[in-house]
Amino acid sequence: MAVDRTPVLKRCRALDIDPIVMGINKKSNRQPKRQRRQESEYGRQLREKQKAKFIYGVLEKQFHGYYEQALKVEGITGDNLMSILETRLDNVVFRLGFARTRKEARQTVRHGHIQVNGHRVDIPSYRVKGGDVVSVAPKYSDLLPIKEAIIASEHMAVPSWLEVDIEKLSGKVLQVPSRDQIDLDINAQLIVELYSK
Repeated sequence: MAVDRTPVLKRCRALDIDPIVMGINKKSNRQPKRQRRQESEYGRQLREKQKAKFIYGVLEKQFHGYYEQALKVEGITGDNLMSILETRLDNVVFRLGFARTRKEARQTVRHGHIQVNGHRVDIPSYRVKGGDVVSVAPKYSDLLPIKEAIIASEHMAVPSWLEVDIEKLSGKVLQVPSRDQIDLDINAQLIVELYSK
């Protein structure tokens, strides 16, 4: 399995992403270098795609597959793409506060610690739907990483399309998120323009 091993803070600095988006409460002490020349249209489009891929932890082949799915759905392709990425199970686990980062959320799902509607699901790319209940499996509720994540995520707001019950370690997907409910600074239209060339 391919893994992106680039240091997170270095990649955040290169893509101009606030590390808090990745679940990391750190700032880099390095000063960014001044850009020598103006970024081209293609450069901006590529940066937006790299940003989305990095934030959601998706590699190129899978990301292009999501774009193809977004094309087939009615509506604005860029908004559809963001909704598809946001409804991945590993992202939902992160958004509910059951993991500190999306990478940790992916590992939590992979190890079988998460249930969807009472059934164990160990596929991070599993797409949740409106009405799904995502919970930590009862026998894993005492795991230290999950407890630490819940404490660390107290200051983070749960998105309006999700509802969380910290006592029961479960959350409900109220609806598939619309673009205005996704708080990430990604211009998905630029990604669509890049792929449609």
